Amino acid sequence: MQSTSSSSVRSSTLSRLPVARLAFRPFFLLAALFSVLSMGVWFAFWHGDILLRPVGGLMFWHQHEMLFGFAAAVVAGFLLTAVQNWTGLPSLKGGPLLALVGVWLAGRLLMAFPLGLPAWLPVLVDLAFLPVVAGVMARLVIAAKRWRNLVFLPALALLVLANLAMHLGVLTGDAELIRQAAYLAVLLVTLLMVVVGGRVIAMFTANRLGLTRRPPIPALETLSLGSVMAVVLGQLLVMLGVAIPGVLLAALMGLAALANAVRLSRWGGLYSWREPLLWGLHLSYAFIPVGLAMWALAVLGTFRAELAVHALTIGGMGTMMLAMMSRVSLGHTARPIRTLPGIGVALGLMVAAALLRSPVLALFPQITHWTYNLGIIFWCLAYGIFLVHYTGPLLSARADGKDG
Repeated sequence: MQSTSSSSVRSSTLSRLPVARLAFRPFFLLAALFSVLSMGVWFAFWHGDILLRPVGGLMFWHQHEMLFGFAAAVVAGFLLTAVQNWTGLPSLKGGPLLALVGVWLAGRLLMAFPLGLPAWLPVLVDLAFLPVVAGVMARLVIAAKRWRNLVFLPALALLVLANLAMHLGVLTGDAELIRQAAYLAVLLVTLLMVVVGGRVIAMFTANRLGLTRRPPIPALETLSLGSVMAVVLGQLLVMLGVAIPGVLLAALMGLAALANAVRLSRWGGLYSWREPLLWGLHLSYAFIPVGLAMWALAVLGTFRAELAVHALTIGGMGTMMLAMMSRVSLGHTARPIRTLPGIGVALGLMVAAALLRSPVLALFPQITHWTYNLGIIFWCLAYGIFLVHYTGPLLSARADGKDG
């Protein structure tokens, strides 16, 4: 009885810690910090300094950790916060939330510092994170019968599969499996951006600017989402060793690019130029059709797929996550939703980094070294600005004194 009482007291104490009240707090903060640190290591690597001897080597570590370290943390923070609003049920908080954060941190540490441990141990720890996130999502969505949010569960399950495949590629020395699994992960996060972007960007824009929101066209919505799903399925088959005609994959990517470009054009982005938190979302979403169109051309042999991938990862993921974190962190801490000083510059730096790393590099491949350097520096500056403004609010109680 005394032990149970002590556990309850500890749980209550942890729940009162501001950082443990909702998932966006620890995961947004740690994701931003981790991205700056890991990009710093990547910058040193390009200049000949080996600061780490991580699992799989630094090339593997960079691509894996930006997907399953940085991006996975942001996705977890967003989904485990949003699911509370979607379902009306309390999400993960207190001790259980901090335990999940501990799993994520353990994965990052073991991936960076394997310490001569058995090869399977870092893999198991790293793989444990996303299934727990999916389990919490599933429990709340099913309990509340909010079936439209089940779309996130197969995406999370396939992210776990992609993560496992990347690790298996390292363990077996299969570089092609690593590459195709990383591509699948990029496309899965792109799919999540298409789903979430479709739900909030037009709404945020209309509400903030006082515009009349244009009603969605059901056929266009279905095509925008369905075509990206088809691209994901095609890439899944490629990863599993099924031969998919390049022309077919390129056609699916081209269709997805066109549908999502038309979809974006209906959301009032041209009116958002004075609001960085809005134009950051619109421009980040624009990199989805840009990246998919470039990838279609890459499949046809025009240039390297890596350029298209970075349009999606830096321009799409990196920029949208920065814009969403900047907005969500204000709204969910009961602070006015406004663009804090320098956040517009940060979003502009992310867009510039994406342009340098994909379209510009495609046109001028001889300036590779400069684009790599500037892209990394711009990312670190952008997320450093976020940390300066948001570390305090994310570690502090809500401005209105309520829980959350």
